[in-house]
Amino acid sequence: MVVDHLSDSEVDRLFHALADATRRDIVRRAITGEQSVSELARHYPISLTAVQKHVGVLEEAGLVVKHRHGREQRVVGRHEALRRAQRLLEEYEALWRGRLDRMRALLDEDSRGGTA
Repeated sequence: MVVDHLSDSEVDRLFHALADATRRDIVRRAITGEQSVSELARHYPISLTAVQKHVGVLEEAGLVVKHRHGREQRVVGRHEALRRAQRLLEEYEALWRGRLDRMRALLDEDSRGGTA
């Protein structure tokens, strides 16, 4: 895998962050426009503390950036991090398509009586 030379731990953090529906929704909201953690929390049936923890996981994965604006913690999504995840998934898809193509070729050869 090449994608910006991500380490295994960076890839793990990225996909762990995206594995949760609430975090994916927070990213979606933060990508469309900067919001405070309090504004984000209003959308979920969980505590403000839980939303803060979700934002922390997303920030650690590089999917959002959090900064202080007065008394508020503001969250903004990072488009490049989502593009990185997309490129990584495309690389995995290409890898598996290549493996499937090789298996298909071996099966075709075998069905024609060739040796593998």
